[in-house]
Amino acid sequence: MSTNLAYDFPLLSMFWTMLWFFLWIMWFILLIRIIGDIFRDDGLSGWGKTGWLIFVVVLPFLGVFVYVIARGKGMGAREAAHVSARQKAFDDYVRETAGGKAAGSSVDELARLAEIRNRGDISEEEFRRAKELVLGGQTPTTASKATGTGTGATRG
Repeated sequence: MSTNLAYDFPLLSMFWTMLWFFLWIMWFILLIRIIGDIFRDDGLSGWGKTGWLIFVVVLPFLGVFVYVIARGKGMGAREAAHVSARQKAFDDYVRETAGGKAAGSSVDELARLAEIRNRGDISEEEFRRAKELVLGGQTPTTASKATGTGTGATRG
């Protein structure tokens, strides 16, 4: 029985071992992305999804390479459409949630304005004008509607 010491493992062999390990991990990541793409694609029928899934699982290396060659260009477009749809759903949710609340007290309104200013979404000048409106008894949204500067407002 021989024992391997640290100096028995050459640096080049360690490099190649790490390279193969990295490639093995990358292949698993690619396999997971492909399986996710198969299920995400609405253009494929159930039989098409089943066929690709069997091909990728039964013959993993060949299946992954053939899938990337045959459908790789559309993977990016499907991913972008998926991200866009999720962003739109999130924006709709935020708009619905923010629009559904009644206007709070002036303290709540000032706190919300300060948070928006701290995030950098509005300038100091915009914050000052909105603060004056809130302290004057109007919310910035009702003031913009009254003056006709808001969206959808009609003047007189």
